[in-house]
Amino acid sequence: MKAFDHSKKIPASILTRRNFAKSSTLFAAVTWPAASRLDLLAIHPPTTVRDRLWLWSHVADSYSGKYNLPGRSRITPTEAAHYMGIPNVFMIQRDGLPQPPFDQYAVPFESLRELVWSIVSAGGEVSPEEQEAVLDLAFKNPTISGVVMDDFFVPKGKPGAMHLEQLRELCARLRNPAKKLDLWVVLYERELERDIAVYLDLCDVIQFWTWHGKNIKNLAENFEAAQELAPGKRMALGLYWWDFGDKKPLPISAMEHQCELGLEWLRTGQIEAMIFCGSWLCDRGLDPVVWTREWIRRIGSEQLTA
Repeated sequence: MKAFDHSKKIPASILTRRNFAKSSTLFAAVTWPAASRLDLLAIHPPTTVRDRLWLWSHVADSYSGKYNLPGRSRITPTEAAHYMGIPNVFMIQRDGLPQPPFDQYAVPFESLRELVWSIVSAGGEVSPEEQEAVLDLAFKNPTISGVVMDDFFVPKGKPGAMHLEQLRELCARLRNPAKKLDLWVVLYERELERDIAVYLDLCDVIQFWTWHGKNIKNLAENFEAAQELAPGKRMALGLYWWDFGDKKPLPISAMEHQCELGLEWLRTGQIEAMIFCGSWLCDRGLDPVVWTREWIRRIGSEQLTA
């Protein structure tokens, strides 16, 4: 396939906000050397447990001095993924980092299997400029199979980080005929009672996360409630290595419990992914990280039939 000629500049008039959606769709169909998610899966279908594992990531040293986390972190998302033996990564912008354009930041991820980039940043932050940069990257980068909305239901005073009509417009853009992108969204156990079904219905994959470690004991019941809130939707399980809700270490017993349930749900097809959070915890000497790394080494090659 002919490579994209970066020396050919796009007229400024084409890149106005009014014309961006139209021009990006046409441009992707004609010149971007990108593959769709279906193309990626046809080349390397996810047949093992390891193929279904993902790493949630921020830039190195995120959250240092917060949530009572020990020490500092120097590990990058790609380094953390290789260290853990996890082939897929979610890259999430946080506090404006990384800054667009994202092309150079995305280069190391080419060593991995699949990549999803945040379209709504940590804390439910929405920036039109960042969103356009993410879509530009995602449509032309064959490693990227989708975008994710982090903390979408967290901002106070409104049901979601975007209005419903804005979300519908985003979904329409993601259904690019040249390359469709999946839309992932974060759902916490504390949000199960909210009236958000209409938003979840527009998303492709629902990630279910347990913010408070004390609630992991209720994971099976809460996950069932999440399925009832978003019937028929593709589901994924988020697993923390730290109790962010109560700002303290997560017991190994809690880590083992959620991993065992996640593995069972992978085997039965109730979920399609297990997502570990996060990259900036991988070099802090945390027991759940060490335990998970060994667990992945033991079960990662298991073949899945669901």
